[in-house]
Amino acid sequence: MSETFYGLTLSSELHPPALLVETAVAAEEAGFDFVSISDHFHPWIGEQGHSPFVWTMLGAIAQATESIEVGVGVTCPIVRMHPAIHAQAVATAATLLDGRFVWGVGTGENLNEHVLGDRWPPTEVRHSMLGEAIELIREMWTGESVTHRGEHYTVEDARIFDLPKTLPPIVVSAYGEMSAELAAEAGDGLWITGHKKDVIDHYRKSGGSGPVWTQLTVAWDPDKDSAIERAHRLWPNTALAGQLAADLRTVQNFEEAVTMVSPSDIEEAILCGPDPGPVVDSIVEAREIGADHIYVFQVGNPLEGFLEFWAEEIKPAL
Repeated sequence: MSETFYGLTLSSELHPPALLVETAVAAEEAGFDFVSISDHFHPWIGEQGHSPFVWTMLGAIAQATESIEVGVGVTCPIVRMHPAIHAQAVATAATLLDGRFVWGVGTGENLNEHVLGDRWPPTEVRHSMLGEAIELIREMWTGESVTHRGEHYTVEDARIFDLPKTLPPIVVSAYGEMSAELAAEAGDGLWITGHKKDVIDHYRKSGGSGPVWTQLTVAWDPDKDSAIERAHRLWPNTALAGQLAADLRTVQNFEEAVTMVSPSDIEEAILCGPDPGPVVDSIVEAREIGADHIYVFQVGNPLEGFLEFWAEEIKPAL
């Protein structure tokens, strides 16, 4: 089995900018291998309360940390910001992080991508856009002047002057076979959530040989009932089914949809409470299905006890 790397989620939906930087520093001090920060324009629901600009956050985290790897999990580089602008943003972030940046990309959510009035394309069109975006970004990372007139994007005489010594990997998010095939074809790895063995298997079957990143969601608390209450209040969107997460348009739409989510739904979807056993079992399962970059999303502030829980109860068992 390949080496396993462990990380911590920096939830930009739940925490203000300064706390995200503080948490990244604490994660480095706690011995995590990496952190992953989300890239949203909006939180899922208003109760979450935050959504700072990820490219500003990456600059701050780069200056505050020394060795921990930093990933974005994940950016949608196809609608809200043009791929050429993303190519420059990532090049700058990777330069500042000096070999410790990983960029996750995916086809996004309408929640974040409708804000400029652009059409929200169907899934197959978004996959085509993402494939072209990745190709264009890699071309711009050559440092040459690029003119591109493709099916979805146009670039004229654009050149990036500040490039990192080592280009960051582009890891493609996948929830089904179509995106797993795109990850195998165009990406440097696969990004998933949970225990999607079928997606990993299809990625490998399609020729994908890169690392696999997955996020596992927990709500640690000394009191299980408090953990369930907090997770139900702050992260009910995790229990929404099907395409809702991708296609719902506004925070209000999500707030209406999650009224159907009960505390028992959350208890089933998220590992809640003080028991380390289920968390360890979940991580071991992720390893066994082929994930080698496993990061934990604590619903709540990780600085309020979770890092001690990780160091004392989880890490020794791994």
